[in-house]
Amino acid sequence: MELSSLGLGTYLGQASDAVDAAYVEAGKAFFAAGGTVFDTAANYRNGRSERALGAVFKGLPRDGFFVSTKAGYIPMPDGDPEEGPRAWFHRVLEQPGILSVDDLVDGCHAMTPKYLAHQLDISREALGLESLDLFHLHNPEQQLAHLGAEAFYAAIGRAFEACEGFVAAGTIRAYGVATWNGFRVPPGQQGHLSLARLLAAAEAAGGRDHHFRWIQLPLNLAMPEAFLAPTQEIDGTAMTPLAAAQASGLLVQTSASIMQARILRQLPDGFAEALGLRTPAQAALQFTRSCPGVTTALCGMGHAAHVAENVAVLAIPKLDPIALESLFG
Repeated sequence: MELSSLGLGTYLGQASDAVDAAYVEAGKAFFAAGGTVFDTAANYRNGRSERALGAVFKGLPRDGFFVSTKAGYIPMPDGDPEEGPRAWFHRVLEQPGILSVDDLVDGCHAMTPKYLAHQLDISREALGLESLDLFHLHNPEQQLAHLGAEAFYAAIGRAFEACEGFVAAGTIRAYGVATWNGFRVPPGQQGHLSLARLLAAAEAAGGRDHHFRWIQLPLNLAMPEAFLAPTQEIDGTAMTPLAAAQASGLLVQTSASIMQARILRQLPDGFAEALGLRTPAQAALQFTRSCPGVTTALCGMGHAAHVAENVAVLAIPKLDPIALESLFG
């Protein structure tokens, strides 16, 4: 299956039936237009985004689409409104021995093997799939300051061992890390993730044929660090995150490709037209999907109208690297 250079994201929107229905319509329109990559997470819209995609996937050929999800955050309950979060946590996670309060970081994040296994089962059921293409640890850098570097990478190692077990069991095909600050900030800054250390942890967990195959990080015209900033070091050479991923054989999803539409108001007049495009959204997506090393640029599309506008970029060639760099002088 060919992975589309544009992927449908499902982060935004209220936890409502109307938003669910709009996502289902958008997902079907995206697939019909040639989109093959869908991204979600267990905590997006209290789990409703995964269930909406599950409705999209019904009847589609399993080898015709690629789905990634994430685990790490504790999803807020989407059930009995009279049951508070603490009671829900005790009933669903603590009492069955899946997760204790001591396992939580900042009261909201966990990546213990038992919790990851539990969340994977929840996601598979919601999506209606036996096996998922990609399972991300969701913003693992959330735990870095709390644990310290050595304990943090030890925890990553245990999580990767669990993920290798999921691959062996056939419930996922690959795993990765979906980050916000981790790869964008330089060494020495709080929250920095070392791709080299993550790769070492993956090799320790799964050998040279490990299944740590992907990273996800933000990239847009206002947050270009993945393309421009040498925040990673591979074999003694400073590299941008995208170059480091390429050198390491990793595939890349970019998030916030239009920065939840906020970037569109910042683009100068005529910018889209100069790139041969009709709308600012198309221009922003064209930049992100064209950056060397980007496999798929994710964009939240909660309405069929968004899909119709955005998928137009799939029909045009990507920008060349010189044109991309010229955007930043």
